[in-house]
Amino acid sequence: MDGSALTADMAVQNVIGDSFRGATWVSLHNGGGVGWGDVINGGFGMLLDGSDEVARRANEMLQWDVSNGVARRSWSGNDKAREAIIRTQEQVT
Repeated sequence: MDGSALTADMAVQNVIGDSFRGATWVSLHNGGGVGWGDVINGGFGMLLDGSDEVARRANEMLQWDVSNGVARRSWSGNDKAREAIIRTQEQVT
């Protein structure tokens, strides 16, 4: 098992999470350099205006985006991603 069953819809979950956390725009697209229909990718953008509110939203959104990507790699069997999650949990708790 390569973990793909656990991570197939993570791109969708990631952009929805980014939108809830303050992204100015999000996108879902197909292909990603591996062929049309083979993968779904997500992206986001954020207008940074220097305000405290946008700084808070940017921090929250980027933490979510990176954490979700590391979790996805961990679930698919990447040992380094798993180590990163364990290290982060030890620092936070």
